[in-house]
Amino acid sequence: MGSCLTVGPNEALVVSGACCGSDEKTYMVGGWAWAWWLITDIQRITLEIMTLQPKCEDVETAEGVAITVTGVAQIKVMTDHDLLAIACEQFLGKSVPEIKGVVLQTLEGHLRSILGTLTVEQIYQDRDKFAQLVREVAAPDVGRMGIEILSFTIKVSRLKYTFHSFLLASSTVTLKISN
Repeated sequence: MGSCLTVGPNEALVVSGACCGSDEKTYMVGGWAWAWWLITDIQRITLEIMTLQPKCEDVETAEGVAITVTGVAQIKVMTDHDLLAIACEQFLGKSVPEIKGVVLQTLEGHLRSILGTLTVEQIYQDRDKFAQLVREVAAPDVGRMGIEILSFTIKVSRLKYTFHSFLLASSTVTLKISN
């Protein structure tokens, strides 16, 4: 026979397989589905918000200053049918920590590349604009995974050396070159 399976609004149920070797998949969010014993495969993927803390340590800015930046991102699997199918293709069968790890690496890569194009002043003066830039650049990549960035904020920015010591070091180099 079979069984009736239910799923809440925080999870998607993926029903695949059936009679005659069908490739059809059914994606169910907040409802129920019928599954035949032995010939139907049932898997679940979370739709809950996942919190990530991307951190880039000792990344050089456009000025060559080493800086460490920590952010906080809220992400989730998108529920639109086509995007949910993409997310399932990428992440079905993976645990929440594995999903978070893939997206975290993507966010950290974008964060690192953007840090390299900005000055220390730009990073410190307008953190919201910096965070928005990271969101805009990373959104298409994580979107192709069926993941949505709900929010991204910069939590901590820390210079490896004080800005004063950086200015002192750069002026020392200027003096040595001019002699």
